[in-house]
Amino acid sequence: MSMLNRQLAPPTRPIGRVALPTATVTQLPNGARLHILPHDAQPVVRLQVVLPAGRWYDPLPGVSLLTARTLLDGTRTRTARQIADEIAFYGASLECDQGFDRATLTLYCLSRHLEKLLPLVHDVLLNASFPDKEIEQLKTRTVQNIRVERQKTSYLASERFSQNLFGPKHPYGRPFSEESFQLLSANEARSFHGQAYDLSIAELFLCGDVYDDHTHLIHSLLGKSNTSALLVDKPTSQGEAQSTRNDYVPVGGSIQASLRLGRTWPSPLHSDTHKLQFLVKVLGGYFGSRLMKNIREDKGFTYGIYASINHREHGSNLLIGSDVNAQNAEAAVTEIYHEMRKLQEEPVPADELETVRSYILGKFLNELGTIFEQADKYRTRILLGLPIDFHARFVADVETVTAKELQALAQTYLSPVELIEVVAGPERK
Repeated sequence: MSMLNRQLAPPTRPIGRVALPTATVTQLPNGARLHILPHDAQPVVRLQVVLPAGRWYDPLPGVSLLTARTLLDGTRTRTARQIADEIAFYGASLECDQGFDRATLTLYCLSRHLEKLLPLVHDVLLNASFPDKEIEQLKTRTVQNIRVERQKTSYLASERFSQNLFGPKHPYGRPFSEESFQLLSANEARSFHGQAYDLSIAELFLCGDVYDDHTHLIHSLLGKSNTSALLVDKPTSQGEAQSTRNDYVPVGGSIQASLRLGRTWPSPLHSDTHKLQFLVKVLGGYFGSRLMKNIREDKGFTYGIYASINHREHGSNLLIGSDVNAQNAEAAVTEIYHEMRKLQEEPVPADELETVRSYILGKFLNELGTIFEQADKYRTRILLGLPIDFHARFVADVETVTAKELQALAQTYLSPVELIEVVAGPERK
């Protein structure tokens, strides 16, 4: 019996054709679309109702956040406690999250309980009452939480970075205003709910152990629409990004500095989008990346540093971030720029190219382990308007990208002079 040599990496092989599950798409009576991805491995389903009710659609700063966070605090016939008790009785989970572009109501439950819980979902979506008491409590908690966060260099650096990248009036760049949020009322949450939470403009995603009866129930219950709903207008004025390339946010008493560097980025529809993902992985997208080896392993400046691409419906950006000892902040930024220039000047060595290729493909497969993860990728494709072969092309591009192509992309997109740089740290003397 031969012994396993743990000093040798296990062999790898191409992953072949990737076939994500195909959704069945039907239209509800009110015009909403229902996407169904069935999988009966476990007797569990997830229903997500996705609406154009994120920060992008704010008629007043913060109203989309206030609406999403108080959606489950009561309806015309149920109190917040009754809603919570009903969800708990069935061992389910129901949450509403607000993002930059959309708001998403997510229900997890056993398949056999979906019929019982759909009337509650319907009630919350169409009849949320936004009680004054709960609104005021939520406003107080939110402001208190933000005040705590704004004592952290990481929060302040991220906030200023977004503001400088997109502009202080842009939905993606506008900082949270305590004063504006405190002025919001329950009536303004009700008004926004009446417009943005119209089910006729929703995308519904149902996945898991789906029964035939589930489809009929969703069509009959969630196929109705708010009679007073109006289509939400997109903002007409987004402001302009600030010209500040290098910004410093002083934080009294801090011994840590947070770095945020980045730039606007091509949309996921760009022909090189998958190769750009590969390039950013090499730079700082995994534990063995160049930034981690240099700034964590060699210099010991940080516990972690990352580079990632954020794709949203109305804009994409590159973000490089790390928290370091304040005295090392300038040196860490210098090393980030050094690694970017190195990618511009020298091709990625063959062994590193194959390591990153294997990592990306392995991680991609790992992210397809459950029907919920598969549905997440499908939902992202739908909401970003991506082609049906997007993920198949991702695998093909990752398997075939060359060092020469990566170097050319680095020369185009990784120029340090084009990056916005924000450091939040102790007050300078």
